[in-house]
Amino acid sequence: MFDFIWNLASFILALGILVTVHEYGHFWVARKAGVKVLRFSIGFGKPLITWYDKLGTEYVIAAIPLGGYVKMLDERVDEVPADEKHLSFNSKSVQSRIAIVAAGPLANFAFAIVLLWAMYMLGVQTVKPVIGSIETSSRAQIAGIKADQTLISIGNETVFDWRETTFALMQNMGESKVKVVVQDPIDGQVVKNLNLEGWTLGNDVKSPLHSVGITPFRPQITTELAHIAEDSAAKKYGLQVGDKIYLVDGEKISSWAQLVGIIQASADKSLLMTISRGDEKLNINVVPDNKPTKDGFSQGYLGVVPLASKWPDGYITTRKYGPIDGFFQGVDKTWQMISLSFEMIGNLLTGQISVNNLSGPIGIAQGAGASVSYGLVAFLSFLALISVNLGVFNLLPLPILDGGHLMYYIIELIRKKPVSERTQEFGFRIGALVLLLLTGFALFNDFMRL
Repeated sequence: MFDFIWNLASFILALGILVTVHEYGHFWVARKAGVKVLRFSIGFGKPLITWYDKLGTEYVIAAIPLGGYVKMLDERVDEVPADEKHLSFNSKSVQSRIAIVAAGPLANFAFAIVLLWAMYMLGVQTVKPVIGSIETSSRAQIAGIKADQTLISIGNETVFDWRETTFALMQNMGESKVKVVVQDPIDGQVVKNLNLEGWTLGNDVKSPLHSVGITPFRPQITTELAHIAEDSAAKKYGLQVGDKIYLVDGEKISSWAQLVGIIQASADKSLLMTISRGDEKLNINVVPDNKPTKDGFSQGYLGVVPLASKWPDGYITTRKYGPIDGFFQGVDKTWQMISLSFEMIGNLLTGQISVNNLSGPIGIAQGAGASVSYGLVAFLSFLALISVNLGVFNLLPLPILDGGHLMYYIIELIRKKPVSERTQEFGFRIGALVLLLLTGFALFNDFMRL
């Protein structure tokens, strides 16, 4: 229950910030273009808090925190007094209307730059992209990439951590091959050609890196317990933090993966665990809880977290920049995310990425909750990513979104006359239907991942 409330609160906070930025973009440019703004609302439904400024704009914080809007004076919607017609949205030039509509997504992009700028000035802790293992017969192994090598660049992008590595790899989806530069412990910098012919991301792919056969280095996981969950089988049967598990039913435990496999196969079954606790060796009978999988199969659950070995020196670094370099880093990373977002939309349409990879509000809420838990820098990074995605999504040429309005205004600019009201109304209905289907599919994916 706590996780649910935490994720929900984090989601509302993140969405509120990003919607405010988006709508303020529309609001600010509308005011500059001489349009009268009637209402600036964050959320929908019943107003909880309202106030007015000296120009008569009503500001609202509403009960349903799932979006927002800016209501402008518009003769197509309401009757407008003769002395205020020049203040209506529809009376402005098509160039002004394009600027007002485009300002929302552009505000999201600008906000992402500011967030990343702040993040890089605060300092970003990153994990050096050292390869832990290479899957046999994978694209990476065929290319000659090996474990213990450090990734330096993919294509034209220099990479410093695993997130940048993933982004750089995804930017080359659709290419026949990509140049990969690695630092080998013995041979120094080596150039490899990674074959990407026919590379796609299906339903069962854990990550783009795993799909080409690369597993990042992680410190070895021990069989010592670092955390015991409340109300878990481990707590119930007396396991404690610091216990080291050596034997289970007489079988020697040599790895955490081996122990996980035994526990998952032993739901509601008694297991005799031999552990060391300080200088003592103890035998404890434990019955793992039954936690069914998504497919309905029985799976054992103990409720413990293992202790990991320390990271080797130099594997974790902090990237920190001054105001000027930090700003350029923010611009560069924002542009990279914008480009990648549009490319991913294209890959979804062509089938190179499965639609099952789409996430909806639940996935975003979980990401928001996790990022807040990790601290300010992680939350800034998450906000920047979602801000870019919100901007890109709103630029899609669906008539109900900003991109659909822009499409109509660009057509009007070319034809020298507006698109008919009937055509626009039909487009809005189609756009609403497509948006509803996309949202429903993303929510379905979210529930399937729970």
